[in-house]
Amino acid sequence: MSEQRVRLGHTDVHVPRLGLGTAPLGGWPDGTDPAVADDTIQAAWDAGIRFYDTAPLYGHGLSETWLGQKLSKLPREEFVVTTKVGRLLRSVEPEEPSLFHGTPPVNPVYDFSYDGVLQSYEESLGRLGLDSVDVAHIHDPDDHYDTAVEGALRALQELKAAGRIRAIGAGMNQAEMLTRFARTDAFDCFLLAGRYTLLEQGALDNLLPECADRGISVIAGGVFNSGVLIDPDQQAYYNYADAAPEIVERARRIGAVCARHDVPVKAAALQFPLGHPAVASVLTGARSPAEVEENVALFNIPIPADLWHDLKRERLLREDAPLPEEI
Repeated sequence: MSEQRVRLGHTDVHVPRLGLGTAPLGGWPDGTDPAVADDTIQAAWDAGIRFYDTAPLYGHGLSETWLGQKLSKLPREEFVVTTKVGRLLRSVEPEEPSLFHGTPPVNPVYDFSYDGVLQSYEESLGRLGLDSVDVAHIHDPDDHYDTAVEGALRALQELKAAGRIRAIGAGMNQAEMLTRFARTDAFDCFLLAGRYTLLEQGALDNLLPECADRGISVIAGGVFNSGVLIDPDQQAYYNYADAAPEIVERARRIGAVCARHDVPVKAAALQFPLGHPAVASVLTGARSPAEVEENVALFNIPIPADLWHDLKRERLLREDAPLPEEI
C-alpha cells in the first residue's frame, strides 16, 4: 500500500500513500542532532518513501535545510516535496512561544500578504536547494482568513500559473477554515493535522464530504495526535500539550481494542485515515532511522476488519467513518 500513488485533486501531482513529515526533525519535542536528521531522511529514502513535507516553521528553517541537503542530491522526478507559506524567518523577538528546540537565532513572523508569500517561497527554495516544490500550503492562517485569500492565495495562483508549483494547498490543525477554503474552489489539496484520526473524526462533519464532492485531496497529518495514541501513559501529549484526562482515557480504550486483535495501535492509527475516499496520503513524523523503519512496517501490517467494527461497536469510531477495508 505504501508504494501506491494517488492523484492530488485535479493536478498532475501523484503522491504515495505514506509520506515523511519533518516537523520532529525541526526539534519537537526535543532538539535533533544534524547527523541523526540526515540519517533519518536517508532511511526514509531507502525505505521507498518518496513524499516529504516541511515548512519554515519546523525548526525555524532547520527542517527545510536538512531535508534539502538530502533531496537536492537525489533525482528530482522521483519525489514529491511540499512546503508552506505564511511565515517569514527574521531576527526579531518571537511573536509566540516556539515548540521547537535547538533552533537558529531567527523567529517566525506571520505574513500572508502577496509579497510576503512570494518572499517566503523563494526563501524556502534557498533552504531546500531546489528550483521548485510540488505543493505550497498556506500555513495556519487561523486568524488571517481575508489576507490569506486576498494575498497568499493570489500569490500561489500566480506561482502555479507560472509552473513554479504544481498544486495549491493549505495546512491547518482545524477543519472549519479548510472547509471555507474548499468552497472557494481554488485549492487542490489540504494538509489536515490531527483532526481525522483514530481519536477524533470531526472532519467528517463538513470538510471531508466537501472535499470528496469537489475533488480536493486531503493529506492526513498528526495521526498519533501528538503522541497520546502511541502510549497514553508515557507520552500523553495532545495538540502539542499535555493531554486532558478524558483524552488519555479514550486513547487507552482504543489501545485496548487494538491489543485484543494483536494489532499495534500505531498501525491502526497510520492506516485508518486512508479509509476515506478524500484522503490521499498519510504523513508520519520520525526522529530516527528506527522510527522510519517501524512506521513503514506498521503501515503495511494487515489489519482485520473486526478491529474497525469493534471500535465502532464501542463508540470509539464514528458510525459514519469509512473503513480501510472499504477502499
